[in-house]
Amino acid sequence: MCKKALQIALLAAMISVLAGCPTLYLAFEKHGGAFLVPVSGERFVHIPDTAWDSRNNALVYFYRPDSDWASEEIDAPSLFVDDHRYFSFRANGYTWLEMAPGTRRITMRRPIGLLLGFEGMGSFALSKIVDADFEVEAGKIYYFRYSEVDKPNAPNPDLDEDHPLAQGDMQLVTAEVAYEEIVETRFLESQAPFAKNSAAVSIAETNRLDNFAREREDLEERKEIELSQLKEAGYWRDPKWYWPFGGGPTKAVKAERELRKLDKREEAYVASLASSEKEESSWWWPF
Repeated sequence: MCKKALQIALLAAMISVLAGCPTLYLAFEKHGGAFLVPVSGERFVHIPDTAWDSRNNALVYFYRPDSDWASEEIDAPSLFVDDHRYFSFRANGYTWLEMAPGTRRITMRRPIGLLLGFEGMGSFALSKIVDADFEVEAGKIYYFRYSEVDKPNAPNPDLDEDHPLAQGDMQLVTAEVAYEEIVETRFLESQAPFAKNSAAVSIAETNRLDNFAREREDLEERKEIELSQLKEAGYWRDPKWYWPFGGGPTKAVKAERELRKLDKREEAYVASLASSEKEESSWWWPF
C-alpha cells in the first residue's frame, strides 16, 4: 500500500514538472492526523485586539471539535486560502489567520497515501471537503467549524441555506455556536512533527497581492471581450501587408486604461511594503 502510494505521488510530481503548469498538492511531513500527532497546545483563548489590525483586516478562527472518529485519523486535511496552504486540521485543535478584506477562496483537501500527503494536482483532487468563496469584511471576527460526525447547533443567519459554507462538514458558524465548543479545543502548534503549519499569523499582505492578481485576471478577460467587440463593430485597423506588426483597435480600450491604473496601484502598494520593511529593519539607527 505504502509503495503504491509512493509511486502515485512520484508519478504526479513527474507529470507536474513535465507539464510545467498544474500545481502539485503534496503536504509531505505536514499532514499527520491526531492519531499520530495529538494536539497539545494551550486551550483556546481569543488573541488580544492589539495583536491584529481590526481597523483594516479581519480575524478568522478555525476549530475542529474532538470526536472518536477524528482522534483516530492518520492523515488530516489541509486548509488553503486562495490556493495557499496554511495548516492541517487535526481533531481537538484550533488556530487563526488575520485576513485582508475581499473575496477569499477557502479550500480543504484530504491527503491519501500514508504520510506522503498527496492531495491532488491542478483541478484534480483526491478528496475536496470544501471549495467556496468567502467574503471578508474589515473589523469582523469569523469562526469556521469542521466536523465529520455532527452539524452546528444552529445555522448561520448571515448565509443562505444553500451556501456551500452553510452545509457539509466545514461551515461558517456564529460566535454563539463557536463559543460552546471552541473553548474545549487546543492550539495547533506550528512546529509539531509531521504537522507543521503556517497559521496563527497575518496573511493580509498576501491577500492584497492576491486581490491584485484576481483583478488583473478579470480585466484581461474584459480586455479580450472588448477587443473582439471593437473588431466586430469595425473599429479596427489591420496591419500593413509588408509589416506583420501593428494594427489594432481605433478606439480606446477601457480595460487597458483600467489595467494601467491597476499597475500603478500595485506598484504603490509594493513600494509601501518595501518602505515599511526598511523602517522596521533600521529602527535602531535614526540616521
